[in-house]
Amino acid sequence: MKHIHAGKVRDLYEDGDSLILVASDRVSVYDVVLPTRIPDKGALLTKLSNWWFEFFADVPNHVVSTTDVPAEFSGRGVRVKPLKMVAVECIARGYLVGSGLKEYERTGAISGVTLPPGLREGDRLPEPIFTPTTKAAEGHDEFITFDDVIAQEGREVADRLRDFTLEIYTRGAEHAAGRGVIIADTKLEFGWDGDVLTLGDEVLTSDSSRFWPAGEWEPGRAQRSFDKQFVRDWATSTGWDKEPPGPEIPAEVVAATRKKYVEAYELVTGDTWE
Repeated sequence: MKHIHAGKVRDLYEDGDSLILVASDRVSVYDVVLPTRIPDKGALLTKLSNWWFEFFADVPNHVVSTTDVPAEFSGRGVRVKPLKMVAVECIARGYLVGSGLKEYERTGAISGVTLPPGLREGDRLPEPIFTPTTKAAEGHDEFITFDDVIAQEGREVADRLRDFTLEIYTRGAEHAAGRGVIIADTKLEFGWDGDVLTLGDEVLTSDSSRFWPAGEWEPGRAQRSFDKQFVRDWATSTGWDKEPPGPEIPAEVVAATRKKYVEAYELVTGDTWE
């Protein structure tokens, strides 16, 4: 195998005609990889993402095999098709939070989508919206409009990216709601397998989405989360300026974060984490 790419969380290896995508225990917040790892995080992300890929079996995806991987990557690696990735982060939002909230407070809109006035943190949006961003190799992603996606990818592809993103978010959110979980937003990535637009990377995981306990949802304040928002909040509380290097994560925050990843996996899938 040939190591061809190291992302913030995932490593990519070339193996014959396919690729091995390996999820590490690294955690990144504000596009910075923190120096402390979260035990089992890579395995939890991989298993949850694989579960969703099966759930969305009618959507073309990059998975070749979840088991045919080198032994050292067992549980954390997936054999996938090589894709020509689309240079757009496809984000669906059903609730107002995070960078979307900040953009709304500044402009009254997110990615050019105008929203009703007077919305609060954590409010449910009238309907899910597509809020794409750039896909920066370094630094922070920036909001772009749907017209920007059209200019970059063409109208037909832009429509398909938006429709796929909103369909996956809506179907996933409906399933999670039945399990007592709100999916506030999510980030998806797509690429080309020949001429087939294909879902890649990860799907509705605790790293790519915000998961909230539905029974505790209360707009107007920060929500308790099952995802890495817990680490974001801790990192912010340290006074860190969100630039490299990031702070070391204390042991108690590591343990609490791992517990949240496990809780998210078990609630969404109905399975017990072994």
